Amino acid sequence: MGRRPARCYRYNKNKPYPKTRYCRGVPDPKIRIFDVGKKKIPCDEFPATVHMVCDEYQQLTSEALEAARIAVNKYMITNAGRDFFHIRMRPHPFNVIRINKTLSCAGADRLSSGMRGAFGKSYGTAARVDIGQVLISVRTKEEKCQIACEALRRAKFKFPGRQKIHVSSKFGFTRFTKDDYAKWKSMGRLTPDGNNVKWLSSRGPLWRLIGRENA
Repeated sequence: MGRRPARCYRYNKNKPYPKTRYCRGVPDPKIRIFDVGKKKIPCDEFPATVHMVCDEYQQLTSEALEAARIAVNKYMITNAGRDFFHIRMRPHPFNVIRINKTLSCAGADRLSSGMRGAFGKSYGTAARVDIGQVLISVRTKEEKCQIACEALRRAKFKFPGRQKIHVSSKFGFTRFTKDDYAKWKSMGRLTPDGNNVKWLSSRGPLWRLIGRENA
C-alpha cells in the first residue's frame, strides 16, 4: 500500500501528539538536514535575507519539508553558486500523524474490525505551523537576492495552502536592521558569534566599551 496523500493530514484538527515514551515506534522524519549551504560563513558575508512565510494554520509533513529543501538548494546551487547562500528550514516535524489501517483484500470483512479500536498507529511526522510563521529563510549576497526569491517561489509548490515571500529588512539572520547593524558595528558593540552576532549593551565593565588600555 502506498502513502496517503498529504491532504489527509493538512489541517490541525487534533491535539498535538509528539513522540514520547508512551508514543513509540514513530518512523524517522524524512527531513534530517535543516541547514544547507555555507552555514559557517560569518554574517558580514551574507547581508540579504529572504523568508517564506506561511499564511495558513496547518500541518506540513516531513516529506513536504524535505522536498522544499531540495528544491531551494538545487535552484540556488545552479543559479547563485554553491558558495553564496545559507538555507535554514525553520519548522521541525514533531507532530506524529496516525493511520487506522484496514484490510482491503478479498475476505477482509471477516478479518478487519472496522471502527472498533480505531485509534491509529504512528504513520509519519508533520510540523504544525501558524499564520505568519517563517518556513524557510535564505541568507545570501545582495546581488543574489532575486535568485533567492525565485528559489523560494519554486519551493512554494511543494507545500499545501498559501505562502508569501518577504525580503527581510534585517541584516542576515541577526535581529538588527541594516542601518542599526552598521551603526553598532562602527561603535564596536557587535562581536561575531558564528553566523550571528552578539550585542554588547552599555551595562557592564567600562573597559568593554572603551578598551582596557583606556580604562
